[in-house]
Amino acid sequence: MARGASGDATTTDDARPGPGAPARRGARAVAALTRWWRRFSPTGLAGAIVLFAAALGPSLMPRSPLYQGAIAGVCAALGYGLGTFVGWGGRRIGLRAPWPRARRTLVHRCCAGLALVVVVWALLVDADWQERSRALLGMGDPTPARPLLVLALAAALALLLVLAARGLRSAVLAVARLAGRLLPPVAARLVAVVVVAVVAYLVLDGTVVAGVKHVLTTTYAALDQETYPGDEPPTSSLRSGSPHSLAAWGTLGREGRRFVSGGPDVDELARFSQAAGLDREVREPVRVYAGLDAGDDLDAVARLVVDELDRTDAWGRSVLVVGTTTGTGWVDPPAAAAVELLWGGDTAFAAMQYSYLPSWVSFVGDRATPPAAGRALFEAVHARWSQLPQDDRPALYAFGISLGSYGSQGAFASLPDVAARTDGAVWAGTPGFTPLWRDLTDHRDPGSREILPVVDDGQRARWGDTSRTEDAATFLGDAPWERPRVAYLQHASDGVVWWSPDLLLAEPDWLREPRGADVLPDVDWFPVATFFRVGIDLFVAGEAPAGHGHTYVGEYADAWSAVAPPPGWTPAATTLLRGVLDDPHGTSVGTR
Repeated sequence: MARGASGDATTTDDARPGPGAPARRGARAVAALTRWWRRFSPTGLAGAIVLFAAALGPSLMPRSPLYQGAIAGVCAALGYGLGTFVGWGGRRIGLRAPWPRARRTLVHRCCAGLALVVVVWALLVDADWQERSRALLGMGDPTPARPLLVLALAAALALLLVLAARGLRSAVLAVARLAGRLLPPVAARLVAVVVVAVVAYLVLDGTVVAGVKHVLTTTYAALDQETYPGDEPPTSSLRSGSPHSLAAWGTLGREGRRFVSGGPDVDELARFSQAAGLDREVREPVRVYAGLDAGDDLDAVARLVVDELDRTDAWGRSVLVVGTTTGTGWVDPPAAAAVELLWGGDTAFAAMQYSYLPSWVSFVGDRATPPAAGRALFEAVHARWSQLPQDDRPALYAFGISLGSYGSQGAFASLPDVAARTDGAVWAGTPGFTPLWRDLTDHRDPGSREILPVVDDGQRARWGDTSRTEDAATFLGDAPWERPRVAYLQHASDGVVWWSPDLLLAEPDWLREPRGADVLPDVDWFPVATFFRVGIDLFVAGEAPAGHGHTYVGEYADAWSAVAPPPGWTPAATTLLRGVLDDPHGTSVGTR
């Protein structure tokens, strides 16, 4: 350095960066990146590549790049952990490759090239099956940028999870060093693992989990207070939420308000009856509902529903349906409309809310409340119904879709119990952990498939999947069957039905059997990866077009026609009802 006349420091020519400085900085950056990269386990990276590729394999439903990238990232992180463990175990038993440095470098480069090939191949496979699956379901083409989006998200998420795991490992080592001053090495490591695990759990449960719960509760509680545009308080005394009702409009919750303000009116019922060739007098249907805040507990809410049935004289109708709602209190509009059109409005439909959180929250964290709510409502209605003269009371049916199907079946111990206490049931999109459904499916007749079981030759319960190629009018079978009847609706592409923790390590029957008509034939099972693939299918199944995934619409026509047919009903009327329900605008019956 030299001082100028002003005393400021100036830079000599020798001190200025030369033309090779950028190259040197680049070389240092590459060297630093190489050192950082070498900190990763080779066997761990191999495991990450394998599970990344497996995660991108075909599944039941097409999904967005966000979902696909997330599942691929999680699987890659798990694969890295498994591969690292395998490498550690191999080193512990002395499995090492005594190769010279040059050979090791060559092997590493060959493995890196192979990994690149596998990644590109997996992304191409993903793009191909997404395109074919979307074409099969009529959902349009995926975005051209999909492979890059999936890769970027998967890499970022996998790296984040691996670094988080490394942070926990460093914490374990630090605690082990401290404990090692007082304890033997093995005991110190054990104590360190326990301490770090407990602290991590407490931190996550007290911050992340608690924060998520708070956000979900606050968000969905606020949504429950809202009202869908166009929903107005009913004026008819036959509806809850009307001026005559014991259940005020403001207490019903958003989904309850939608339920009591919707459905076909008398004119629509009359037009349908005339078109179906049914000479009958139509009536305005009864719809009763109680919101979550209507009582201190589930039994109190259920008693209010029974009071509403008394108030509306619902016991004088021909048909009474006890519906168990999904997590938010939702009643599937086509399901209720199908019964009302079938019977010309000579019906009553009763439901209640037990939560305002979405079904997936209960699916993950609260499986006790839905069956408790299903039991509370059905037992309350059944007790009052049983007091009526046997020849002067409505036929009693049970209904539920998705988590509502799980909850509704919670009211019954077995299929004979359903037959003894109801006149039939329709259950759609039943989650695979539902005890009654699971028991029937596991004990199906030999030779029948898991996606379409046959139980006792279909004498009491039957399964229908209208994605099959058979005629829709016979999708529950055309052989005579006993009453009361139970109809299960499920699609081969519905992940809600087929997801199970067993998918982690065991191949299910439905993946050993021929695939359903709306599932690609190359959908297969791979340890760990299939569990996460179908897990993502849970979240996208409801986005499927009608007749696929977790979307049930026209199927209700076939199910209710078989389970609860009115006098004079014909197969032609079933076909007409299916067409009305499948109307994408739902203008004729108000089902949308």
